[in-house]
Amino acid sequence: MQPATIVELNEQNFRQVLEGSMTAPVLIHFWAPMSEESAQIIPSLRALTEQYAGAFSLALLNCEEQQAIAGQFGVQALPTIALFVNGQPVDGLGGPQPIEAVKAMLAKHLPSEDELNARKALELSQQGEYESAIELLNSLSDEYKQKGEIKLALAQCLLETNQFDVAEAVLNTIPMEYKDNFYKSLIAKLELHKQAADSQRFNHWKPRCKQTQKTLSSWLNWRFNITK
Repeated sequence: MQPATIVELNEQNFRQVLEGSMTAPVLIHFWAPMSEESAQIIPSLRALTEQYAGAFSLALLNCEEQQAIAGQFGVQALPTIALFVNGQPVDGLGGPQPIEAVKAMLAKHLPSEDELNARKALELSQQGEYESAIELLNSLSDEYKQKGEIKLALAQCLLETNQFDVAEAVLNTIPMEYKDNFYKSLIAKLELHKQAADSQRFNHWKPRCKQTQKTLSSWLNWRFNITK
């Protein structure tokens, strides 16, 4: 994921910021120091932007300092929040709003928290941070964890951290349509582990078998000599 982007909107950058909505949505918050409600929500908006980790950018427009831009957007009340996608406004809120209302609006246009966490988990696994990836994957909702691609990602991380029994249990639940070459490679890795474990057990018992055979041979010889 990309780092969160938070900018102060002005005449020098507002066109560039709007063009940026062609690649990621831009949430513009129209505020002013004289509007207490519009200023109070800014820390919550910043925190929300950080939480979404690059899924959208936050642009703060001080309407007292940037009256020309505010006039171009036709802002009539503060606070006003507008969401831009592909250079066009797609949603918005007018008047004082709780942060929950902003979250509900964003949920209609942005990836869900599960999707964001799943993406982050995949990035972590690609970086070899399997334990962190497992933690994120296990934090997903029960419904989201039933997705075939999520199960495959979890199984891979479990295999990489030598949690073979748990990985096998996950692989046994993979839907048929997800049993592709990647799935087969995970099964192959699991089978290699089983073969190695069997070989290790055999090598562990082999000396004991030899000792048992030697003891039995000595006993037979002793019995033979006695009876003779």
